[in-house]
Amino acid sequence: MLENFKTYQIAKEYHALCLKQRIPYYLRDQLYRASSSIALNLAEGAGKQGPKDQKRFYSIALGSLRECQAICDLANCKTETLHTTSNKLAAHLLALLKTKKHKT
Repeated sequence: MLENFKTYQIAKEYHALCLKQRIPYYLRDQLYRASSSIALNLAEGAGKQGPKDQKRFYSIALGSLRECQAICDLANCKTETLHTTSNKLAAHLLALLKTKKHKT
């Protein structure tokens, strides 16, 4: 199932790129955990039945992406591929959240 989930595949690619970044040690572990959290929350959300539950996990994934972006900003990561993949992933996450609207 996850092999056909495009956003999850982009999240895996993004995590791999984060692992290659040379950043200060005090930010490194946080980047690794936050970038893995994106893919893990996407996977968990995909396994949920209702749109409300899915949206919750996809929202957490977006928050983790924003955390990664802030870490990369603080660490002055200038990799074009990382930046492009980050923006692509953000667009996919926002689209997922938009399609998971539910009545409250």
